[in-house]
Parts: sequence; structure tokens; C-alpha cells
Amino acid sequence: MKRVIEQTADGSATLFVPELNEHYHSVKGARTESQHIFIDMGLNASEVAEPHILEIGFGTGLNALLTLETAESTQRKVHYTGIELYPLPWEMIEPLGYSDNPLFKTLHIIPWEEDTIITPCFTLRKVQADFTTLTTDRSFDIIYFDAFAPEKQPEMWSQELFDRLHVIMGEKGILTTYCAKGVVRRMLQTAGFTVERLPGPPGGKREILRARK
Repeated sequence: MKRVIEQTADGSATLFVPELNEHYHSVKGARTESQHIFIDMGLNASEVAEPHILEIGFGTGLNALLTLETAESTQRKVHYTGIELYPLPWEMIEPLGYSDNPLFKTLHIIPWEEDTIITPCFTLRKVQADFTTLTTDRSFDIIYFDAFAPEKQPEMWSQELFDRLHVIMGEKGILTTYCAKGVVRRMLQTAGFTVERLPGPPGGKREILRARK
């Protein structure tokens, strides 16, 4: 699929997929959205000292970068697993200009399917797979649910998948997602989560969802 670089309202860039008429991040602010939904409302809200994080939709690696930066600044050890069916080459990521930190390139060029220690506080495992058919014996404390929107990728937003996520989450698990649709909230509740509606990122969506096990 063709991808086009577009600027968002906070000055950071994102990718646009004309075939799906969908952006990888909010046009109101790519970095602002990721920081608010996944770091502030996810990672920083978790009580787990050394969390295992699962990202559904590794994409541009922006969520992983922000998590790495947070782990380094707080000296909190994080084990990060990112699942992506269609990996993006570094040559497509670099022009987005998300960071001058050479570790950002490292996130993209390390091998897939193996644990790689990026820093003493951040270990990354990238998995190239279709999450709808993936099985795992790992347990996760935080889930960044960052798939394309339900109307664009409906197979990623099913009751079966949310049921599975509930099973693989630790006792104090947290799931965050930008999508606050009522049908998604009800599926999370049916799976066994306690779901909160939270304010969306500054200048962006009015509400987001956070689900706790």
C-alpha cells in the first residue's frame, strides 16, 4: 500500500494510506496523541514495577520510542513486544523526523522474532504476524491497542480478540486505546475489563478508553 507523509497539528508528522483513507496517527498531533494515550494513560498509570508491554500495531515505532524515552528518564525497566503484519522500512520512517536519537533507528533495524536489549531499561521484541491468528504464552501488564480504526480494519476489533487479550494480561493489566466507540467499550466490558472513559489528548479526540483487568 502507498503511504504519504503528512504534517499534523502539533508539528510532528504521520503517514497517510490513501487506499484505506487512514492515517497512522491523529492529524491533530501525532506525538501528542501517542504520549497522552499510551504513555500518560497507560505506562505511567501502571503499578507494575517492570512492566511487559504489548503493542498491537508497531507501525512507525513512535509508541515504542516514547516508551523507551520514558523508561530511560525514570530508570524503569520495560520489556516491549510490538506486533506488526506489514513492517515499514527505515527509509520510510526516517523522513518523519521523530527523533535524532540513534536508538530510534535501532528500534527499526534490529532483527525480528527475538529479544534485543536496546538499553539496560528497554528490551524490544518485534513480531511480524497477524494478531488475529497469533497465539502467545507470554503475559502482559500493559497493552497499547493501536490498530487502524474499526471501520477500516474491523477484523482487529472483535469480541474474540478482546477476550483473548483479557486472558493474556497480568493481574493489574491496563489496556489503552484511542477508540472510544460504545461498541468497543461494551466488548471490553464483556471480556471482563473495567472500562473508563478518559479525556482525549489536547486538541484531539474528546474521549479515549482505558480498560483494567
